[in-house]
Amino acid sequence: MTKYALYVPLEAKPGKEQEVADFLTSAVPLVNAEPGTKTWYATQEGPSSFAIFDTFDDEAGRDAHLNGKVAAALMERIKAGNLFANVPEIHKLGIIADKSAH
Repeated sequence: MTKYALYVPLEAKPGKEQEVADFLTSAVPLVNAEPGTKTWYATQEGPSSFAIFDTFDDEAGRDAHLNGKVAAALMERIKAGNLFANVPEIHKLGIIADKSAH
């Protein structure tokens, strides 16, 4: 069972909502290349509120993701300061139950 997850809420700067959506969409090929990332979702929670939610079987997979290309690209965009309204907080979650299609 997948037992580890990350949740990263993201707030777009005014007028940058489509750029955030495009950035998240562009990350899919990078995530697909990560064998330890079991699922990865980019969501839109409101007009300017987005989030990333991903799952992992073990801590090693989660750590690899946090040190991978998607995280690096996200940190570059945060440091540039022109896309996000604030520095996102990365929440490390534990999964206690799930339903997965097999």
